[in-house]
Amino acid sequence: MESLDKIDRAILELLQTDGRLTGAEVGRRVGLSQPAAGARIQRLEKHGIITGYRAVVAPAAVGLNIHAVIRLRTTQSQLPQALSLATQTPEVVSTLRVTGEDCLLFDVHCPHAERLEQVVDSLARYGPVTTSLVLRSYPPKSLPTAPSTTS
Repeated sequence: MESLDKIDRAILELLQTDGRLTGAEVGRRVGLSQPAAGARIQRLEKHGIITGYRAVVAPAAVGLNIHAVIRLRTTQSQLPQALSLATQTPEVVSTLRVTGEDCLLFDVHCPHAERLEQVVDSLARYGPVTTSLVLRSYPPKSLPTAPSTTS
């Protein structure tokens, strides 16, 4: 896809803030008609720039009262098994492969300490783990979009 222009970047910022905006409202805010805004949104989806829409759920509101970050240091040969386990563990909500001493970083939400212990122990089969409890989460920011070289 060609580089994003100023209007594409504005649309992305709006939809990252509120993915439920209608095409008409997006168009109004960026100065386009509803059909033109809808066409741009569809193009952004088609090119894999917008990959989906989702509800953001408050973990504590659904009984997930413990939020932790688990770092795992493993070997190349154990990496596929560790990733497979993370995929099969519902409490692991995201996984990052990172550089440095650790290999993987897991974002984990559990209902209680005993379940967190079970998750930590299951991941520890693949190498040393370090677990940090999250004291507070701050709202995520929108992803920046690289400025267009043509606008």
